[in-house]
Amino acid sequence: MNQTFIRTDGRSCDQGRPVQIIRHFTKYAQGSVLIKTGETTVLCSAMIDETVPSFMRGEERGWVTAEYNMLPSSTKTRKKRDRNGKTDSRSVEIQRLIGRSLRSIIDLNKLGERTIKIDCDVLQADGGTRTASITGAFVALYDAVQWLLDRKIIEENPINSFVASISVGIFKDMPILDLCYEEDSQAIVDMNVVMNDKGEFIEIQGTGEQRPFSHKELEALLSLAKEGIEFLISEQKNALGIK
Repeated sequence: MNQTFIRTDGRSCDQGRPVQIIRHFTKYAQGSVLIKTGETTVLCSAMIDETVPSFMRGEERGWVTAEYNMLPSSTKTRKKRDRNGKTDSRSVEIQRLIGRSLRSIIDLNKLGERTIKIDCDVLQADGGTRTASITGAFVALYDAVQWLLDRKIIEENPINSFVASISVGIFKDMPILDLCYEEDSQAIVDMNVVMNDKGEFIEIQGTGEQRPFSHKELEALLSLAKEGIEFLISEQKNALGIK
């Protein structure tokens, strides 16, 4: 790979955007995180509800769910707010991805019959809002679980691994890591990858936007994603004070 390839914002192919994770960003949520990845900024909040969906009642296990939203001023042109309970299809798809990603790393049987609800609100979008949401939401979830443990509401930590997500793609025929909006909008191939800290894949969403991609290119993209996610997980642990 040509490491000297210069991208739109001056980064090399395998260089992610600067990451900042600020915990306890709001007062009332049991877990809240402001995550910044480059110019993309997302507020992730985790709140505990002592109920579960009706289909789970009586099963003595919990649930984790997520909602995703982009604020009107998060994009260059004003985004319309969701009205009358209607959520646009893109937001529905993303919030389902966030929920699946978080449920993959938690033992719902240890959570008890309660729900942790995650809200991911995009304050500013410059590509990678869904991946930043997953990465920040995990830290908010971790803090919410710790809140339950500290108050002895649950006895065991249900979280069994860390999880983070990042985008990769092919831009100007080069595999690159962590696409900003300008790169994403022109990408030949666009992919979002979710992994845990065991190196296991949780979800891979990849699309040949302008042409098909080869097995060799897929391997290069997944290798970039793995390195990027390992860095993000180290940033999560730093934010949480975990060595």
